[in-house]
Amino acid sequence: MCMHSHARQKLFDSVLCTMFLCSSPGSGINSGNHDSHGNCCGRRRSTLALSQAVAAKHADGKEKFVVVLVIGGAGYIGSHAARALKSAGHEVIIFDNLSTGYEFLAAGFELVKGDVLDPAALARVLPRADAIMHFAAYAYVGESVTNPKKYFHNNVEGGLSLLNAALDAGVKRIIFSSSCAVYGEPAKVPIEENIPRQPVNPYGVSKLFFEQALEAYDRAYGFRFASLRYFNAAGADDSGEIGELHEPETHLIPLALRTAAGLGPELQVFGSDYPTPDGTCVRDYIHVNDLASAHLKALDHLAAGRDSFAVNVGTGTGASVQEVITAVEEATGKRVPRKMVPRRPGDPPILVANPAKAQGLLQWKATRGLRDVVRTAWNWMERRRETAAR
Repeated sequence: MCMHSHARQKLFDSVLCTMFLCSSPGSGINSGNHDSHGNCCGRRRSTLALSQAVAAKHADGKEKFVVVLVIGGAGYIGSHAARALKSAGHEVIIFDNLSTGYEFLAAGFELVKGDVLDPAALARVLPRADAIMHFAAYAYVGESVTNPKKYFHNNVEGGLSLLNAALDAGVKRIIFSSSCAVYGEPAKVPIEENIPRQPVNPYGVSKLFFEQALEAYDRAYGFRFASLRYFNAAGADDSGEIGELHEPETHLIPLALRTAAGLGPELQVFGSDYPTPDGTCVRDYIHVNDLASAHLKALDHLAAGRDSFAVNVGTGTGASVQEVITAVEEATGKRVPRKMVPRRPGDPPILVANPAKAQGLLQWKATRGLRDVVRTAWNWMERRRETAAR
């Protein structure tokens, strides 16, 4: 591969910087026009884009690919992104401490067991990478309220540890698994990226902090990023080999499927008096493979030397709790026993993305609907049950 070596990438940067920028009239090649990381101040992006164009060509004239370090790649969304990267021809290294991930979800990939809070572990693997995808965060909203220390330690301190280790290694491209939780309770729906970010729980605060850290590192060090603000990730790979696996499980679709299969208690529906067509909450459910494809588009964008950005990653279409239950009953052929209970504090009636920016900037659009989400999630659950029964 042409781009498997980070050292080679940096060599291209240095040579091209000298040839085309630093030696140009008025560039001041001998006037200290480089920062502490050896980059031409103010000219880094054009140099990098040009170096990548050269480095991405091999003797056979075909485009080559990048090495991506997938932090949290043994988890739900990270494992799907890893497969998508591999299918696109990229080389993948998974880095995961397996605290919430599963080794079998990383099957077929190089798995480096380590923690983002361990700079030495990161320093051993980062020099091999060209870019990072960061999925390693705790993500239970309720737990973040009762144990904020855990969330700020891992999501904030761990995130900064990763950023600093990457900066030291010269790896300055990252795709970040952010969340619509950064918006809090938006006054306007569908949600656009330009509304105020006002998170209402420590989980959302931790995501917003890291977004702001990325913005600061981009301004100061040319560390380019993509913040993908997920809505409700759901579904599973069509193969049925990987899918959603959380303990405890708190997400509506797997809980409804478990109830339908007789594997869990009756489903609790929190609130039936919301100002929505059927009185239940409306959310934007996006298939996990559509999320993975958005990560690939983001990687292409950064690899082409374009600017950092943040976008919503959703379908733009909402589904109510009742509509999800109906879809589960159709997919399984079984009734979902349920019980209406009072609203949960802080649950907005509707959370739906406006995905127009992602569509325009990345040429990306979700291609799967609610029935695809539920069908693939059910297939995954059935495959898991068959495997356990053997």
